[in-house]
Formats: sequence, structure tokens, C-alpha cells
Amino acid sequence: MDIAQHSIHSSYREMVLEHLFVGEVMRYRWRNQLPHIEMLKSQVDNSGYDIVLEANAVMRHIQLKTSHVGSAAARVNVNKDLALKPSGCVIWMFFDQQSLEFDHFLWFGEGPGEPLASLKNLKIGMHTKGNAQGVKGERPNIRVLTKFAFTRLESIADVVHKLFGEHSEMPLA
Repeated sequence: MDIAQHSIHSSYREMVLEHLFVGEVMRYRWRNQLPHIEMLKSQVDNSGYDIVLEANAVMRHIQLKTSHVGSAAARVNVNKDLALKPSGCVIWMFFDQQSLEFDHFLWFGEGPGEPLASLKNLKIGMHTKGNAQGVKGERPNIRVLTKFAFTRLESIADVVHKLFGEHSEMPLA
């Protein structure tokens, strides 16, 4: 698929990547005989998260972001309400444009069971389009996270460990 097609089909691509991500987490847990996870899907993205994963009494509200390897993206927008959710986190997935395979991940969050650090002091996001006068207004519920706020994770195993901590080490009974 050429680069223009990624832009034209960006919503579809993002849904494919979300499904691949959840599948990779589930496959990792299955292969390592870890407790099963439950997944909930937000129908509307107005509370700061895309999916909820729960395993072994640890519930994670997750905002997923995507960029292709080599992307110039240096920041992402996050809804400040994510910090109100128990164990909220942001996972920024970097993928190969041709194969859609994950290359690495960026993590913003705390340990399992710990709330997300407050987002209120971060820069407020702006609308991408200006009003009739060309002024781009603020988006009061959106905060801007730069790459520097994230921790790089190399594998889905690293992601599972960040999501569920020591619980990811507990085999099925």
C-alpha cells in the first residue's frame, strides 16, 4: 500500500492496529500461561481511553496512539480525563508501513493500580483548523504529550509487564 493510501484509510488502519495490539497482548499471555484478560471497548473517545484491559484484578484504561517507523511526529494529544481513570496510560505504537508489524512502543503511565500523573499542567491542545478569522482555538480537555514524556519499550512483553506488573508473571492455576 502506498503512503497516500495510509492517509486515505487512516481510520481503518488505526482499527487494524488496535486489534493487532490486543491480539499480541492476548497471544503473549496465552503463550506464557498467564491469567486471561478481559477487554472492553469505548464506543466514543471522549473520556480519554480507547480500550480497557483487565487481568488479575488490574484494570487499565488505555489511550492508543500510532505512528509509522520514521514518522516525524514528536507529540500526541491526550484527553485530560484519562488521569481520572484507575491506572490510565498511553501506549504509542510504532509500526512498519508495509507489514503493519510493531517495531516498538512508547509508554506513558504509572505502575499497575497507580493513577496516571496529572495532565493539567501540560500544554493545552489546539484545534487543527482555524475559525472564520483563522484563529485556532484551544481544546480545553486536550493536553499535549511530547515524546520526551514517554519511556521506550521494545517488545509486547515489555508492554504487558508495564500494564500488569508482577501479575504478568503469575501462571494460570
